[in-house]
Amino acid sequence: MRSGEGQLVETYLDSGGRLVCPPKLIPAPGQYLLAQAFASDAPLAVPVFLSESAPNGFRLASPLPVAWTPGTRLHLRGPLGHGFSLPVSARRVALVALDDSPARLRGLIRPALKQGAAVTLVCKDVSDDLPEDVEVQPLRALSDVLNWADYAAFDVARETLPELRSRLGRESQVRVRWEAQVLVRAPMPCGALADCGVCAVTVKHGWKMVCKDGPVFDLAELI
Repeated sequence: MRSGEGQLVETYLDSGGRLVCPPKLIPAPGQYLLAQAFASDAPLAVPVFLSESAPNGFRLASPLPVAWTPGTRLHLRGPLGHGFSLPVSARRVALVALDDSPARLRGLIRPALKQGAAVTLVCKDVSDDLPEDVEVQPLRALSDVLNWADYAAFDVARETLPELRSRLGRESQVRVRWEAQVLVRAPMPCGALADCGVCAVTVKHGWKMVCKDGPVFDLAELI
């Protein structure tokens, strides 16, 4: 497991920021780092996710602790967990942020466009700096987007999984037509070190821990 130091060099209005760090610490889309500010009295490290690539590091998905300001030095551990696996055959990609910012899904946009896929982002709120090739749709269009897609990536909080199951249960006729993965957000205080169980999530055949078995799961495990 890798560890090292990074520095927050910019923060943005959407509460995200840009981190400079060694290349070996840059997570893949869906993976995370545990980050803690030097000389901080916070008892626990904070999981941070990639939003986009950036020079000498990456752009962090929001939200970030309010105490982190430009210049803050961070101790980093990771990358941790399982990220998204974009199929090379995907040509119609749906990115669905069910209850929060779509920032943690943005890292899939450029790889999808690079392999010639069309990309549709389904969310409540979106920033205005997306690539022009990305189509944006509201959540009420989810059914139509899933009928169109051949791969879907979802971002949901653990407590919102019942809503996701309910929505997709109504889409039983189209579910078999696309591959799908789900990033599950949950508290991850031990970062896969202690098997503390705080981040446990129910799956088809029991339960798994988001911090090490996820945070990205195949949809079939959860639905």
